[in-house]
Amino acid sequence: MDALAPLIASTIVAGTPLMLAGLGLLINERSGVINLGSEGMMLMGAIAAFATTLGTGSFTLGFLAGALVAMLMAGFFSWLTIWLGANQVATGLALSLFGVGTSAYLGLPYAGESLLPPQFGVPGLKDIPVLGLAFFSHHPMVYATLVLCFGIAWFLGRTRAGLIVRAVGESPSSAHSLGYSVRRIRLAAVLFGGMCCGLAGAFMSLVYTPLWVEGMVAGRGWIALALVAFATWRPFRLLVGAYLFGGITILTYHMQAMGVPIASQLLSMLPYIATIVVLVLISRNASWIRLNMPASLGKTFNPNN
Repeated sequence: MDALAPLIASTIVAGTPLMLAGLGLLINERSGVINLGSEGMMLMGAIAAFATTLGTGSFTLGFLAGALVAMLMAGFFSWLTIWLGANQVATGLALSLFGVGTSAYLGLPYAGESLLPPQFGVPGLKDIPVLGLAFFSHHPMVYATLVLCFGIAWFLGRTRAGLIVRAVGESPSSAHSLGYSVRRIRLAAVLFGGMCCGLAGAFMSLVYTPLWVEGMVAGRGWIALALVAFATWRPFRLLVGAYLFGGITILTYHMQAMGVPIASQLLSMLPYIATIVVLVLISRNASWIRLNMPASLGKTFNPNN
């Protein structure tokens, strides 16, 4: 059990940025917008957070900076796709490529720099043998992400505003005919998604690996996108999927440390292979996907038509 506690703790930490980004993307897609720019937004959030924290010494300002930069990118994406009618897939890919390149350029002065994050934990619980290390010694953002997951599930399933977001994702023309501003609702959803991706990137550079390395997100933005489909657009399934993929990532590190006679490159491929396998299994049942996927996902809406 003493050996298992660090593994559980590492799995929770590794799954947090996946869940955080995935929750934002889930709200995006529930409103009918698919944003493939998550990888770029996470990287821009990571460098903005790291540079701000390194300059000010404040981790709080770092998280805020990461969220703000990603929200600005999401706002630009919204203007192009929601108001100008640009293709969502192409625009999202361009946003992701922009974020990858720009973060690499802006991060050049910070290569080799590192941070020493303060120690956190739940008072009175973090000292419990085994359980304290496994579940109660994490950064507050870990617990905030769990609260956010439950909050989004409640929002989508129990509130009028959540029902409106779902209605916009299913039939924007019907929502518009009832007097709701489809564009503004989608803008709010995309900005929320950008904020979550920015916070996920900030978590990567401030908590998960408190340093800056070019491309440090390493495909987690794409995995978060796949997790939304894996979870069939449901928050609690997304939680399970995020921790599952986080566990696979940590398992590869432990296998390398144990000297398992498998090439490290092959072990590093495991999370991405698992992503492909899951998507293939899901896509085998097309009717199930159609039943759960928002009907207007990826489709532009012009209220003047």
